[in-house]
Amino acid sequence: MSEAPTKASEKNYITPIGYQRLLDERKFLLTRERRAVTAVVAWAASNGDRSENADYQYGKRRLREIDRRIRFLTKRIDAAEVVDPEAPRAGRAATQVFFGATVRYATAAGTDRVVSVVGLDEVDLDRNHISWRSPLARALMKAGAGDTVVLRAPGTTEPLEILEVHYTRIPVAPYVEPPGAESAPKPRPRPGG
Repeated sequence: MSEAPTKASEKNYITPIGYQRLLDERKFLLTRERRAVTAVVAWAASNGDRSENADYQYGKRRLREIDRRIRFLTKRIDAAEVVDPEAPRAGRAATQVFFGATVRYATAAGTDRVVSVVGLDEVDLDRNHISWRSPLARALMKAGAGDTVVLRAPGTTEPLEILEVHYTRIPVAPYVEPPGAESAPKPRPRPGG
């Protein structure tokens, strides 16, 4: 997940599932990972000379990384504007592309594509989840089925025909503890092996 900078006054539009993912990551870092790394640093510090102690130096560096990520997540959470794609919509908001829309469109070559417009913290190109700030999402915004929009991206201009706009749950992958985390359970040796 990239750490995209945003202005302090800019809202961090995000789906409820994406918001929960940020909360889960911050909770993991605060309650498990930071505690585990702090324990390693305390143990390494008790071993004497810290200038040549790799465990101590790595642990301190890792603590700085964790603290930086916690600060970033806290800012993103504090600026979050949760928008539920499943919430009932009326008028234009139900038929045109806004945050949370899933859009089916055709390219000039006639290829059908489907994208969901999500927050910066939820971008997943493998699932066709694009940021509401991306050139494609900006081109699609406020258009409805039957409209033709022009995608202007670096090095290309392409007309796109919007075929369908709907608002449903956008599945965002939940936060998963990273492999190799300090607080991850260590593999146990098998008996007799």
